[in-house]
Amino acid sequence: MNGYSNEEFMRLLGINNLSVDRDKLGEITYFTCVKILSESVAKLPLKLYKEKKQGTEKAVNHYLYSLLKLRPNPYVSSWNFWSNVEFRRNHYGNCFVYIDTAKIGRGSGKVKGLHILDNNNVHIWVDDAGLIGNENAVWYIYTDSKGKEYKLSHDQVLHFRTAVSLDGITGLAIQDILKTSIENSQSGQKFINNYFKNGLMAGGILQYSGEIDEKAIRKMQSKFQNLASGLENAGKILPVPLPFSFQTISNKLVDSQFLELSQYSAKQIAAAFGIKNNQLNEQVKYQNMELQQKEFYIDTLLPILTLYEEELSYKLLTNRERNEGMFFKFNVDSILRGTFKERMEGYATAINNGIMKPSEARDKEDLPFDGDSDKLIVNGNFIPLSMVGQQYTNVPLEGGENIE
Repeated sequence: MNGYSNEEFMRLLGINNLSVDRDKLGEITYFTCVKILSESVAKLPLKLYKEKKQGTEKAVNHYLYSLLKLRPNPYVSSWNFWSNVEFRRNHYGNCFVYIDTAKIGRGSGKVKGLHILDNNNVHIWVDDAGLIGNENAVWYIYTDSKGKEYKLSHDQVLHFRTAVSLDGITGLAIQDILKTSIENSQSGQKFINNYFKNGLMAGGILQYSGEIDEKAIRKMQSKFQNLASGLENAGKILPVPLPFSFQTISNKLVDSQFLELSQYSAKQIAAAFGIKNNQLNEQVKYQNMELQQKEFYIDTLLPILTLYEEELSYKLLTNRERNEGMFFKFNVDSILRGTFKERMEGYATAINNGIMKPSEARDKEDLPFDGDSDKLIVNGNFIPLSMVGQQYTNVPLEGGENIE
């Protein structure tokens, strides 16, 4: 968790805490899962590539390359932007990002910045009657803080949603899908908190022989509760005046299978996010870190990153740029790279077999470019299958004859 509280993490993302359902975020498993996904997406560099006959290369000269890599808008860094987007996508089911483009001048139509819209102020309208433009067009109605409405077309908004959708347009929030599980887990946490606040005392029966009115009962109940409950009274001797007698009620957590039920609820919540048990601080045997990272990428991150890459490539690039082979892609080397020894062995195999240039391997290790290494090399002992046996042609034999 890196020591962040719920409020600190929200402020780090630039989100107003008052607009977030604190009850849901108060469930530790839910909060942990949202935080893991938000940080995992944010730490992956987003890059623009272009396909060529010689292979794929980074489009570093394109203006969108630095815009998305460094600051999608003047107010937030790339890390803050993408962690906020991923948080909203999971917590609300949808994240809406306004594409701010230049309207006049030589740069008309170019993207100036990307701005996240408040989910509470965005409403989706499907023009199924064709009142405005094309039939079944999707419009996003945004209301600002002053009450002014803006009608944004589908190509003016980046819409990232969860995989679960009832209409194919809006995503379902995971908190709504897991409402029962989250509420059960929250109830369990409140039970534990109250149990500890009462000094690990579940309750008891106060006996008295004789008649006593309702007012006196409540007064005596309050007095005994003050004497017996609370962490400061845990383990202390309870004085009981005559003719009262007090008997505790045994309520062991083990007997009620409380821990098993809590773990089951936590695993249900984590499974909905695609979070593995080892990421919730549970020990998993016979698995190394590289394998765990690879499973997390394939099973959890890959669908999410594909969603982002497709939406960005379609709405931020022009038709001409897409036809020229340009596309956005997250660099996942940071989560898939193995140990130093494993990386070196992998590079050596790729370089010796002419698959990767030495300069490309150096680039992945953030080493400076060397012009002499920018060539494909291969072991000179290898020959094509069609040439097998030719090395024996015209070889002199004993007695002066040659092999023909």
